[in-house]
Amino acid sequence: MINSRFFLVVVFLTTLFFRFDSNVFAFELPEWTKKVGARTKPSNEFKINVADFGAVGDGKTLNTKQIQAAIDACAKKGGGRVEFPKGEYIVGALFLKSNVDLHMGKGVTLRAVNNVDEFPDMFTRVAGIEMDWPTAIINVIGQRNVAITGEGTIDGDGKYLWDRYWEMRRDYEKRGLRWIVDYDCKRVRSVVVKDCEDVTIDGLTFLRAGFWTIQILYSTHCTASNLTILNNIGGLGPSTDGVNVDSSSYVLIEGCDVDCNDDNICLKAGRDADGLRVNRPTEYVLIRNCIARRGAGLMTCGSETSGDIRHIICIDSKAIGTSQALRIKSAMTRGGTVEHIYMHNVTADSTRHFLNCDMNWNPSYSYSLLPDEYKGKELPSHWQTMLIQVPPEQGLPKFKNIFLSNIKGTNIQTFINCIGAKESIIDGVTLNNINAEAQRAGTVRFTRNFTANNVQLKTADNSQITLDLVP
Repeated sequence: MINSRFFLVVVFLTTLFFRFDSNVFAFELPEWTKKVGARTKPSNEFKINVADFGAVGDGKTLNTKQIQAAIDACAKKGGGRVEFPKGEYIVGALFLKSNVDLHMGKGVTLRAVNNVDEFPDMFTRVAGIEMDWPTAIINVIGQRNVAITGEGTIDGDGKYLWDRYWEMRRDYEKRGLRWIVDYDCKRVRSVVVKDCEDVTIDGLTFLRAGFWTIQILYSTHCTASNLTILNNIGGLGPSTDGVNVDSSSYVLIEGCDVDCNDDNICLKAGRDADGLRVNRPTEYVLIRNCIARRGAGLMTCGSETSGDIRHIICIDSKAIGTSQALRIKSAMTRGGTVEHIYMHNVTADSTRHFLNCDMNWNPSYSYSLLPDEYKGKELPSHWQTMLIQVPPEQGLPKFKNIFLSNIKGTNIQTFINCIGAKESIIDGVTLNNINAEAQRAGTVRFTRNFTANNVQLKTADNSQITLDLVP
């Protein structure tokens, strides 16, 4: 192991423009990638039409009961496909059943009613803690072999929820409550899959989610494919993540095009004490042929890392105007390990960073501190959950084994920001076959086992990556 910081920089610079045979770094998908995604889909031999249950696609009539009746009738027959005549259907919370495909063809829109009372609270996990939260537009809870398909649209019509959030946030920040406002301002997700197996979401367009668009929670063998997610229509939708995989495994995300105002595709595994209590990882996730546009990250791991995030691959994808291509974030009270993270054959254009690793992300949000005026008062249960202290030795997150290969980047502000902590060193970052243009090179600090091969990085300020490594 070379210990000299100066010598490490020299070694890196001498390899910077040296070309290696690209076959040396050929990337092969591991065996587990053959097992990702839904293994079964509902049969479409039996079909049922929501119009036969009184649903009206006039853009005015509330159709929750009628569509739910069609879903229930289809499930009672053993499953099949629920179909819609063309039109716009106003709905509250719908609940899918095993063996049912909710199929919205071209010209069909489900639009969420602008009334959060039509989405009654249920016990779930949101932003890393378990609590009561509004149901989604479409809920798949404890089911098997389910699909949501078609070329239609699911419109969250969430601007009234965005406006409510921004108003609450301004007030909460004045009172030192930035850490809890996202939990107090209850907003409607578009699709929630919880405690399920073999769920497929395919082909649809999602608009204006009130909160997260798709959350795959405590589930396995799920597919999100060929989706278009547009959450910046008519304003900036706060926390309108595209696809969130939350303490779930064997998930396939492919062919998705995501434009949002937070993480485009995100891997999560619980927050702080509650996440450590649940202790369920997100693992074995394959992301391929996706495009991230506006948003916080083509692929983001965290900041909810408590239950571990591991064996994640993103290949053959693009970040266009996205904040980061690969983002790994946590906090010093979160714990958990993020490891075996791979990004291969990915291009980035007009991003803030290509790789950004941060163990102390967004402190005003990440750390719960109760203002004096609330001490001694009765607090909501989710406040109490957020205020549970994590012992320091359990709170340290760990990042290790991060691999980037066959990467191309243009118009990047800072290519790399990879900074661990004295208490938690990032262990193992490998850059292979990189060709990028950036304003600045960036920094690698509190990191060991950093390897760079065939890295061609052109910077506007002529900087090179600053390496401050540890043995």
